Amino acid sequence: MLKKIEITAIVGPTASGKTSFAIDYARKNNGEIISADSRLVYKGFDIGTAKPTADEMQGIEHYLIDIVEPFESYSVAQYVNDAQNAIDEIVSKGKLPIIAGGTGLYLKALLEGYDFPEMEINYEFRESLKKFDSEYLHDELTKLDAETAKNIDKNDKKKIIRSLEVIDALKRPLSEVRGKKEHPYVVEWIGLNFPRQELYERINKRVDSMIELGLVEETRKLLEKYGRVQNLIHTIGYQEIIDFLDGKMPLNDAVEKLKQNTRNYAKRQLTWFRKNENIKWNCYPEKLKK
Repeated sequence: MLKKIEITAIVGPTASGKTSFAIDYARKNNGEIISADSRLVYKGFDIGTAKPTADEMQGIEHYLIDIVEPFESYSVAQYVNDAQNAIDEIVSKGKLPIIAGGTGLYLKALLEGYDFPEMEINYEFRESLKKFDSEYLHDELTKLDAETAKNIDKNDKKKIIRSLEVIDALKRPLSEVRGKKEHPYVVEWIGLNFPRQELYERINKRVDSMIELGLVEETRKLLEKYGRVQNLIHTIGYQEIIDFLDGKMPLNDAVEKLKQNTRNYAKRQLTWFRKNENIKWNCYPEKLKK
């Protein structure tokens, strides 16, 4: 029987300090970092996703950042395959793989052994649903698969359509097709979090920093380069600034909306992660003494 690969997973809500902690942890434990963030995979999504800069990475190798264009689809199954390849590469160097991020679905599929069906994209089916609003589509998904619907935000039109697409192809609820399989990893789960008010203050400060760093100009350039692609207009951080650029609201209102949407996203992340009883929360001071 093959020895299982040891992995450290660093998780938590947005603005909980995962990036800086993971880099410190990697430096102290001879590790390299694999991102588990569904938006860091996209090229050009820099300020709006708080993507770490080369200086912030401190020479630590990072994987699965800037790997696809914003107009491309990138599925959970693709992520798992790419992350597994990255793990193998890190292990071959004699280093510790560290998975860091806040996309619960990526982490669940990769490290908890959940298998998600990989389907060919049905562009015609997707186009037929785009004319409906997110609330209507979420209601339809709830009728077909309540278990899947409750784990998808009502405003996440892209994920709702993808779920409906898979259900239509398989003629079965997605929650019934997802299976659990054995994986070759032993995972140490480390969770980062702050008291709610402190976390919200960190989120608000991060958004203010994004504006100062040029989020409006970055959004404008992304629109010019890629147009209104789904991955851009449905990403928190860009969708609110697009409303400002479209003249739908003043910048101050767009910024406040961005803060609120990010706080709501953090709550959803925590709801997801608290289902994982293996996560050891806020144990990082001891861990960094290694």
